[in-house]
Amino acid sequence: MKMRNFWPLLMAGSVGAMGLSSASADTLQLLVGSYTAGSSQGIYRMQFDSATGQIDAKPLQVVKTENPSWLTLSKDQKRLFVVNENGPGQTDPVGRVSSFAIDPKTHALSLINQVQSLGNEPTHSSLSADAKHLFVSNYSVMEDPGGTLAVLPVDADGQLKPVVQMSGHPASRVNPERQASNHVHSTVSSPDGRYVFSNDLGADKVFIYQYDPKANPHLPLTPAKTASVALPAGSGPRHLLFSADGKHAWLTMEMSAQVAVFDYKDGVLTQTQLVDLAAGQPTSDKAGAALHASADGKFLYVSNRGTANQLVVFGIDPATGQLKELQKRSVEGDHPREFALDPSGKFVLIANQKSNQIVVVERDANTGLLGKTVQKLPMDAPSDLKFLVRQ
Repeated sequence: MKMRNFWPLLMAGSVGAMGLSSASADTLQLLVGSYTAGSSQGIYRMQFDSATGQIDAKPLQVVKTENPSWLTLSKDQKRLFVVNENGPGQTDPVGRVSSFAIDPKTHALSLINQVQSLGNEPTHSSLSADAKHLFVSNYSVMEDPGGTLAVLPVDADGQLKPVVQMSGHPASRVNPERQASNHVHSTVSSPDGRYVFSNDLGADKVFIYQYDPKANPHLPLTPAKTASVALPAGSGPRHLLFSADGKHAWLTMEMSAQVAVFDYKDGVLTQTQLVDLAAGQPTSDKAGAALHASADGKFLYVSNRGTANQLVVFGIDPATGQLKELQKRSVEGDHPREFALDPSGKFVLIANQKSNQIVVVERDANTGLLGKTVQKLPMDAPSDLKFLVRQ
């Protein structure tokens, strides 16, 4: 059913917009999302030196918007889509999604529009391969109404249209506190764009859809022939990442602090390995979160929060996609919600949400191992990091 047209009254603003006047070849721009219950104001556009690993403490731009916790860049980097992770009890109790234009010369952000996500605490978004739809994961902390996957059309100018499709599924209820309802944590497309995978922490499943907007633009997702993949009871699937060749995938499980490895073909995930991030450790050490692969496809990095607060480095078998642990490295902070490998491959930037800092550590591109800390930049509740790469 086509959802009703509803446009929010409040739009995000920005202050301090400016471009780089004398950028060197090593200078990149970094976008930082944050939670705004404290002193953070929204999205920060920063300057990063890939020669030294230093982030300039003075932002180039601060975009005022509520809880921009996840940032999604279009492939051409002309648009930025942001989930405003709002919900009951917050300054803005309504979950929203915002679209921004990125100036091709200065990289300055300007708001295009903002719409409701029709759910609470939208925590993740991703663009379809054809860039015509944005998939938004409404996590929903509270049991009622529970989490949902929302599908929003995106027009050629980057403007978001109201939600046209929503889906949700029953919770596993294995953990009576955290799985009393479904909690959609992230949704991503297959490398060929034909399938969409929605990871539901509350259901202990990955739900699989076929993406076919030509058949019905108002209902672009239909359940795939293999409509779901079950994960271990109480594991809480969070983020899914495909290998560059599209033959394998890795999935973090938040509650069990594990990584599942899959073979992938034509919409079907077949599990081949299950790796512990905190084997033999207490429950307090188990809070798997983000995962990213190196550009050469040789290494996988996974964050584990809880009391462990580590990045775990794995070597990737090129034939099977299976993982071999190489290193556990402290993030030197609390709650590494997200992290990013800089485009040069020489550094990893870690967003430590609860200790209010971005930590930059050296990385050896040959061994994949993480080295010394080169910077600890104070930043209130950072949640996501995305680089703007020169085209």
